[in-house]
Amino acid sequence: MSDVAPIVIDKTPAAVFDDGVGVLATTYPRGTHLPLHRHDTAQLLFAASGTMQVTTPTGRWLVPQQRAVWLPPRFPHAVDMLTDVAMRSTYMEPGALRRHAMAPPPATDRVIGVSPLMRALILALFEPGVAARRRRALMELLLDEVAKSPAAPTFVPMPQSAAMARVAEAAIADIACRRDLADLAEQAGTSARSISRLFPAETSLTFKTWRQRVRIMAALERLGAGATVKDVAARLGFSSSAAFAVAFRSVMGHPPGSAHDADREPPR
Repeated sequence: MSDVAPIVIDKTPAAVFDDGVGVLATTYPRGTHLPLHRHDTAQLLFAASGTMQVTTPTGRWLVPQQRAVWLPPRFPHAVDMLTDVAMRSTYMEPGALRRHAMAPPPATDRVIGVSPLMRALILALFEPGVAARRRRALMELLLDEVAKSPAAPTFVPMPQSAAMARVAEAAIADIACRRDLADLAEQAGTSARSISRLFPAETSLTFKTWRQRVRIMAALERLGAGATVKDVAARLGFSSSAAFAVAFRSVMGHPPGSAHDADREPPR
């Protein structure tokens, strides 16, 4: 996983903090890369519009529109903008987390679906002149929503061993799934049997399930950029739009057409 390197930049958020909470609205053009860095604060990274990829030591998260990433304090992460992105970041100092959290927030990185309530809470923090009492109430409810939200299925865990990492990178490069397991194993200098044994141990997913998730994450990126379901199915090597729809639903829990129907209200 090339984005995760030993050098991690300590980066102070360019937000103005009040009672240990800071917010920052930023718009990034497609192709922007934020190299591996960390903050002393926790961060809730919300994609009000657009799609980004967040890479951490545990794997890669695809963050389409109306998703958010939870990052605990000092958790290394890199961000790549796959489209133009309107980013809304909420930063929380550790002391503020202790004061405002009604339930323990996630101890590791997580992508969560943003409900209408969570969206409203995030955007309310960006309103000018938020009173201290209102800010505290918003933060308590927001952190409670974060703690209770299940992880979204847009995470691709990356294997840690060198051989399995080579297999993973080869599979990602072959997004249309034209090469079989034996071919990938030969390129990576390992065996199909080793992949079948080590991939579940290192990622908690079988290689087949992991590879399908990689393809669906690629599909989400293309759908978010405006491609049609038919186009995406063909580019990713599915035999038909119907076969693609079945695979997409098995990972995401809804049909691919609904990826176009996300709330597209302009970000505030």
